[in-house]
Amino acid sequence: MKTCIQELRKKNKLSQEELALAVGVSRQTITSLECEKYTASLVLAYKIAKYFDLTIEKVFDFSEINKL
Repeated sequence: MKTCIQELRKKNKLSQEELALAVGVSRQTITSLECEKYTASLVLAYKIAKYFDLTIEKVFDFSEINKL
């Protein structure tokens, strides 16, 4: 699933480690999300969106799901 996590992180001058600590996951999880190798759980998606003060839909691209 595509996300804008990397762009949001860079805009806010955050490392992957800093974001990971803030939302309670490993740095590797953030890397996997940014590389589209992992789809976040609803809880994690919520935590990431809330951290950036955005809705889940602003952070995660659900367009592929809508094609089903």
